[in-house]
Amino acid sequence: MVEKSVVVDQVAQVAGILRDRTEDLTVELLGLYARELPHLVQDDESVVSLLSASLFQNLETVLQVLQHDIDPARVEAPAAATEYARRLAQRGTEVIDLIRAYYVAQNTVLDHGVTAAGQLAGGDATLLTEMVRHELHVGFAFVDRVIQQVISAYQEERDRWVQNRSAARTARVRALLGEGDADVDASATDLGYRLRGTHLAMIVWCAPGTVSGNGLGKLESVTSEIGATLDGSGSPLFVPNDELCAWVWFPLDRPAVPEEKHVERILSAVEPGVRLVFGEPGDGIEGFRRSHSQATRVHALALAAGENCDRALFFRDVGAIALMTADLNAARLWVGDTLGVLAGDDGQHERLRETLRVFLASGGSYTAAAGQLMMHKNSVQYRVRKAEELLGRPIAENRLDIELALKLCHRLGAAVLAPKAA
Repeated sequence: MVEKSVVVDQVAQVAGILRDRTEDLTVELLGLYARELPHLVQDDESVVSLLSASLFQNLETVLQVLQHDIDPARVEAPAAATEYARRLAQRGTEVIDLIRAYYVAQNTVLDHGVTAAGQLAGGDATLLTEMVRHELHVGFAFVDRVIQQVISAYQEERDRWVQNRSAARTARVRALLGEGDADVDASATDLGYRLRGTHLAMIVWCAPGTVSGNGLGKLESVTSEIGATLDGSGSPLFVPNDELCAWVWFPLDRPAVPEEKHVERILSAVEPGVRLVFGEPGDGIEGFRRSHSQATRVHALALAAGENCDRALFFRDVGAIALMTADLNAARLWVGDTLGVLAGDDGQHERLRETLRVFLASGGSYTAAAGQLMMHKNSVQYRVRKAEELLGRPIAENRLDIELALKLCHRLGAAVLAPKAA
């Protein structure tokens, strides 16, 4: 058994040897990063210089810890190391790359340390084992301590940077949505989003208490999936309105809205509290504003309707009511006046309404409606006739209003239906 004091003294000599080579070790590690983590050394000159300073100071610190038998738990990360972590956060570099850089350096320094320990041990296998064990223990404790501190600095800076950048983007977008003239080209550069083209606005949000974890992160993920279904010419513009809601614009190659089946598939994979609404496509800065204004109106209607409406609403379907009234009770009264008994909130009347809605949307074709509803043509005819009886007048007399009322029932559900009898 080797005395601990002997092991500590021998490791201190190893650290002294390596301290004399700190500059060479720094150069070696930069070369290793060029192979293992090339994006860290193929960066702005000032950032690479900061990386070099971080490496040098970390090497100096850990070797002093070994040379003077300092408790690693009391060590503070070098100033250059924390500043480098902050700089990576500002540049959007993944934190895992920062962590990997520390482990790559740790392995290299330990390799040199073991080689030097072998030379000092002079063939004493027991002494060499204890020296390596001590180097490993102190080295891992040091790296663990420093990584915790630099990750904390990284995350704090990342949160601050994202918040400030988000605030600046939000301010720029709000200025664009104003009535005055806007510098389109300067705004496009600041936002990283092309404004001279066709836009489709969307508002996506989480109902309070329905989504766990990073709500905005999930909304951004849903936005990316929606964008992938569109013929776009760039990434969507995603602007947080608050921690549970975001405004979105998709740059389009041609006017279009996403197919409902794609939207339903995307929403089915996330929490039920995630909802979204769409405006209509528009061109240029006026289209950018108009599409968002339409989405805002539908958003207000969706919030008023609550859980009773579809998770995805389109201005083309409910825009008329969204424009006509901000009073959902007035919309409910209008639906009741238009559909009469057919506006009842029960399964039987719902089946009749849905059949009639599909029949009218199919151009009054029983065959086409039967195909969509996967029913026999005679069953469609029976339900349409029954619905017309409940309306109390021929559909042709008021077809436009009836179609609109049926669409609202389909989209908003119980929010616009006659209350169930007590």
